[in-house]
Amino acid sequence: MRGRCPRADSPVANQPAALKVQRFFVTVMIFRRFWLTLFAIALCLPAGHALRAAKAYVIVDAQTGFVLEQLEARDKRQIGSLTKVATAMVVLDWAEKRGGDLNQLVAIPPEAFVGTGDNLIGFQPGDRITLRDLLYAALVQSDNIAAYTLAHQVGGALQAIVPSAGNGSPVAIFVGQMNFLAKTLRMERTRFVNPHGIDTGERSMPYSTASDLARLTRYAVNKASFRFYVSQKERQISFSRGAEKKGYLLRNTNELLGTNGVDGVKTGRTARAGDCLILSAQRESQILKEESRTAVIPRHLIVVMLGSSNRFDEGAQLLTRGWQLHDQWTAGGRMIDPKKTL
Repeated sequence: MRGRCPRADSPVANQPAALKVQRFFVTVMIFRRFWLTLFAIALCLPAGHALRAAKAYVIVDAQTGFVLEQLEARDKRQIGSLTKVATAMVVLDWAEKRGGDLNQLVAIPPEAFVGTGDNLIGFQPGDRITLRDLLYAALVQSDNIAAYTLAHQVGGALQAIVPSAGNGSPVAIFVGQMNFLAKTLRMERTRFVNPHGIDTGERSMPYSTASDLARLTRYAVNKASFRFYVSQKERQISFSRGAEKKGYLLRNTNELLGTNGVDGVKTGRTARAGDCLILSAQRESQILKEESRTAVIPRHLIVVMLGSSNRFDEGAQLLTRGWQLHDQWTAGGRMIDPKKTL
């Protein structure tokens, strides 16, 4: 007698289909757990691991100087136009402490065009411009001619009041003040040789470290005028060429400005230095209330990155990592290890 085929709606007929469905859902759950695990691991890795990492970086709490994370932060490296942060601070300190007038008109010297690279603004020797607009040009659009002119003018003014100036050129005197500032800030592994950061054609190579530049940036962002300069996405400047008045709209080279709390600071790039970046970023202060006392805790990060291959993608990633670490540190009571503080 032939065997009877089971009906299509019988338990026997449905058993293979039920097993297939069960196996499918088991497989889906396994893959889901696998990817969730990978995602969790990725969150725990340093930001630089996800991309081709920078050669050196440091993430610092700006208020305390506590280092949240670092990689080769004491390695001496070329830093390109990050040099201009020191240039700006010597100028601003001169204006504040020596009564220097940032609104004075100065002439751009012919030497400013020697070995300083592209002339994007279109300056010519003899153009007259204020020191203030030169600061904007140097910090917002990273102009080398502007940085050299600042050093030439302020260095000349310092010749009469700096005891060790001697008979050096105005620019040499100015660079001496940049190195004096570095020494004052305990930037022990830094040497400046010019006001713009170009590292070709120099007898001695300029260098600094991620940690030293974080020290410099902490000093700089404490000055309201510096914070204002580096926060400008665009800035109109003007200069005179004889009787003719000229204008130029500067555009900030920092593409991360205005994102994720970023309010500065500076970009840099040379063939030797690679892509370099300093970021300052802030979030709303944390308010802690204990009985009758209220504490306001600033949330302000500084990120310094040297030798990158993609400064803005890596910088954004390091900043995200920095805020994660800052939140963990704050939740743990903001404990500060002196050995990990700048």
